[in-house]
Amino acid sequence: MAAVNPYLNFNGNCEEAFNFYKDAFGVPFEVLTRFGEMDNTCAEGEKDKIMHVSIPLGHGSYLFGSDRPAHFGPGTAGDLFNIAIAAENEAEADKLFTNLSAGGQPIMPMGKAPWGAYFGMLNDKFGISWLINYEYPKQG
Repeated sequence: MAAVNPYLNFNGNCEEAFNFYKDAFGVPFEVLTRFGEMDNTCAEGEKDKIMHVSIPLGHGSYLFGSDRPAHFGPGTAGDLFNIAIAAENEAEADKLFTNLSAGGQPIMPMGKAPWGAYFGMLNDKFGISWLINYEYPKQG
């Protein structure tokens, strides 16, 4: 079964927020990646913004976060989150994407992401934003 974790979005202050959460939970960052580390398609002013950050909360749960790219427009209180699903394989990821996007809107179809995972993004018919990710097994 897939794992489900909260994914928080910020209007440019993700790093500040996650430093606060890191201290509050007393755990280090597991991952911290900036937009500029992934590709050259982001706006110049966004290169140092957070593309993805995670802190472990225990029992396989994580708190994830990101700064919203400018082309997404600013977020407002109440819509600054996604539900992130960690699928167990590509087939499960595809099934979840198909089922959840029925009557909704695919934002990014399932495919290989710049960080090497199999990833897709959608809004369901109720307006809930979902991020579906499958991490390929590490080689070597």
